[in-house]
Amino acid sequence: MINLDGIQPFAEGGNRRCYVHPENSYRCLKVVIQNQSKKAKQDAPWYKKFRSESSFDDNIREQRAYAQRALKKDNPDKWKHLAKWYGMVETSIGLASETELIRDNKNNIAITLEKYLFTYGMTDEMQEALKEFESWLRSTLVLTKNIIPHNIVLGYEDDKIILKIVDGLGSKSYLPFTYISDFFASKYVERRIELMQSRINWDLTGRKGNWK
Repeated sequence: MINLDGIQPFAEGGNRRCYVHPENSYRCLKVVIQNQSKKAKQDAPWYKKFRSESSFDDNIREQRAYAQRALKKDNPDKWKHLAKWYGMVETSIGLASETELIRDNKNNIAITLEKYLFTYGMTDEMQEALKEFESWLRSTLVLTKNIIPHNIVLGYEDDKIILKIVDGLGSKSYLPFTYISDFFASKYVERRIELMQSRINWDLTGRKGNWK
């Protein structure tokens, strides 16, 4: 068991807290906030209340997302823009999803795309990084939920920005076609790219109206 007692999270979302692995500074441990799955089920729309409580657990959902078809292929590029996943591990504060912890070119924990955009705006360097990221999505057909800038961080390769997905993996589609068909997966991925572009533009123009 990994002891996280007394360790402060370096990031926190609505459902999970993220910790640096105490024995490996290049690993992230994501722990679901206590009773959050139960609360999420209680707050869910009526048509989702029939689902099991585990279906609201972000760690279990992440585990399933990393088992998707695109990540089972023998493709060395599949991890280029995605944090690697190492499995579920027991910690002193609950079960954790263990993933790669992305760091920048100065070995600091990588900042989010959201923070970069709010700080520097849309730079030429970022435009190139986004084009490469979109090309990777189209070629690998890795399924994601809506790609939100705070779920992407800036890694580096030879001082070049490499965008990395650290959260939000999986599919929003209720139908299974995206999981079994490249044709439907391609349509789905293209829609995620369109929505990502819309969200980025929304962030950069003052977040007015509905970003979708």
